Amino acid sequence: MEQIKGLYRISRPFTTLTGALAVVLGGYVAGTGEWFNVMLAVLATILVSASANAWNDYLDIEIDRINQPTRPLPAGKVNPRLVKYYSFGLALLSLLIAAFINLPSFLIVLIANLLLYIYSLKLKSTVLLGNIVIAFTSAMSAVFGGVAAGNAKPTIWLFLIIFVAILGREVLKTLADYEGDLSESVRTISTVWGRKVARIVFYVLVIATVIMMLMPYVLEIYQPIYGYLVLLGVLPVIIFIMFRVSRYHTGPQLEKLSQLMKYDFLFWFVAVLLGAAA
Repeated sequence: MEQIKGLYRISRPFTTLTGALAVVLGGYVAGTGEWFNVMLAVLATILVSASANAWNDYLDIEIDRINQPTRPLPAGKVNPRLVKYYSFGLALLSLLIAAFINLPSFLIVLIANLLLYIYSLKLKSTVLLGNIVIAFTSAMSAVFGGVAAGNAKPTIWLFLIIFVAILGREVLKTLADYEGDLSESVRTISTVWGRKVARIVFYVLVIATVIMMLMPYVLEIYQPIYGYLVLLGVLPVIIFIMFRVSRYHTGPQLEKLSQLMKYDFLFWFVAVLLGAAA
């Protein structure tokens, strides 16, 4: 039972839920009503994310002993070999499900799995390249929803906004993980270019995110309620996070800001759902 609980925690259900919601959002703005295929895409996305999380934790046991010592693997609550096979099994199942949607969906899932496995093996310890891979695969979730629904064109704005926002959050996470990454000689923007530069890059990406979030409102792609929710709900939280990033320096403090940024992003999802309504 403890092993099962450990695998559940390693899957990080809330993280996988974020990707699943992005797929739903893409299927929603597609406007075709092909919800059965969209739900298959949601399931495939959850499996891809859980597989990637397990694979990442399997490879990062030593780093997590410093950055995340309470996670199941560094805490000794689950067998490493079991985690490895669990990851492979989820990846294969995601491909099987995607094959029942259409060929483009299968290719998206195949590429996402390969990129996330390569990320954990080779790209995680790189300056920005690994972060770009995570941002790209995250943003593709919305496109995946559109592809599964049979109309990917309306998801382009979603892709651009999610890509820039996730890239900013990835930079913030390098600040939160600075101590552990430095001790294990992991190359990130924070450990190689310094935390000051990482903060500047984070600010630039967040400002770009806000500008891009407002563009669908300015261009009248979405209803006015979208712009109101972004200005009154999303933007104040982003400003708070930017202010605190300049003052917070410890890993736990910055990790809390990273989580807050995720919650704020979920509110943006609501803004899109309401703003894209006919």
